[in-house]
Amino acid sequence: MNISNDILSVDMIMARARAAQAGYEAGGSQRRYDLAAQAAAWAIMEPDRNRQLAELAVRTTGLGNVADKITKNHRKTLGLMRDIQGIQTFGILPEDPGTGITEIARPLGVIGAVVPSTNPAATPANNIINALKCGNAIILSPSPKGIECCAALIAFIHAEFDKIGEDKDLVQMIPAPGTKAKTQRLLETADLVIVTGSQDNVRRAYESGTPAIGVGAGNVAVIVDETADLAAAAHKIAASKTFDNATSCSSENELIVLDAVYDTFLDALAAEGCATIQASQADGVVARLWPDGHLNRDIIAKDAEVMIEKLGLSELVPGGTRFIAVETDGIGPDHPLSGEKLSRVVALYRARDFDHAAELAKRILQYQGAGHSIGLHTADADRPVALGRHLPVCRVIVNQAHCFATGGAFDNGLPFSLSMGCGTWGGNSIDANLHWRHYLQRTRIVRPIAPQEPALEDIFAGYWTEAGR
Repeated sequence: MNISNDILSVDMIMARARAAQAGYEAGGSQRRYDLAAQAAAWAIMEPDRNRQLAELAVRTTGLGNVADKITKNHRKTLGLMRDIQGIQTFGILPEDPGTGITEIARPLGVIGAVVPSTNPAATPANNIINALKCGNAIILSPSPKGIECCAALIAFIHAEFDKIGEDKDLVQMIPAPGTKAKTQRLLETADLVIVTGSQDNVRRAYESGTPAIGVGAGNVAVIVDETADLAAAAHKIAASKTFDNATSCSSENELIVLDAVYDTFLDALAAEGCATIQASQADGVVARLWPDGHLNRDIIAKDAEVMIEKLGLSELVPGGTRFIAVETDGIGPDHPLSGEKLSRVVALYRARDFDHAAELAKRILQYQGAGHSIGLHTADADRPVALGRHLPVCRVIVNQAHCFATGGAFDNGLPFSLSMGCGTWGGNSIDANLHWRHYLQRTRIVRPIAPQEPALEDIFAGYWTEAGR
């Protein structure tokens, strides 16, 4: 297929999506929007289909593991449905009589969503549900390895749409096989594009001329200080790092442990199945994990036994090892352990004290992952605020399993999402977890009210006292 046909194929489904969205909005109601969102959610959460999607995802992408993808598909979708339940996204919104402004909830139109192979069902489902909840149509552009899973998800959604009489053209994907030309056309013709995954795609989205929401790269550092509950911290880190074989952008990539508890904490990690690789052996791990300067596809997001064998560590780590921590002190492009690893490997840094730990974390973020998040295990109430005031991050995750907490959890207040905005630090237009508000716009009816013009003294009296007139 040549480029002109690629463009034509996208234009054809865009036309269908626009027609479907126009009908969805014209015949819209809160009940209709909610029902469509529920249909999409049940399409991925129904247990048999959830398992099919999880198995298909692992088989076609080679990333993660089935059991954890089942959990992710279920909990991420359930949490999102909790977040949007009862939220008004249609019609006239509650008014503030004092402003004289009436706001009307309005859809964005057709959303183009570029979704990654790491979460080929959960991420598109999240986008689809939010889009439908707010009256939009959506067209997905999956990664090449995620095409089959994305197509299966859409087929399940369409089957649910048949039950409620909803228009299937509200949820589509660009025709397979995917190409850069097709994705580019989607970026250029949608009303909003949302990109999760490749930073190259994020940049292309921002350069497309279409309003865009892109999210930044993850490279999570986690500090363990001398006041932390070490056993609890080790347990949470292990659960997070091993979940879905570290496919999440929120998985721990660097552990920064204060010297005062370093050895004790390594014992706690060992009890959770972590094997520590000394700095003298780090070069061997680096050579196998980045054999040609790029992450080894035979190792990333693989089960522990596969990773250990491919790293040549079978004779060096205990049986039952779940993940490895590699001691290092290097940071930057010449030290790849300080970047994202997408595997059951963490870099391990020893910090003199908390200030040194914060400085190491800042340097790591400046190299990779700026804006995303940092974790801290501590009993000190002031240290999370200190990190939040001085580090380039949008989230400081305190005493939690990082990959479960960052994208929203049932025991924290963040909205459930698989896409984390990283602010200007990460080159993004949002600093929050992507959620339903980003899929909605408002029309404002503005009426006159009693004048509220202040006198000059009301504004400048304090300034004049300080600086003179």
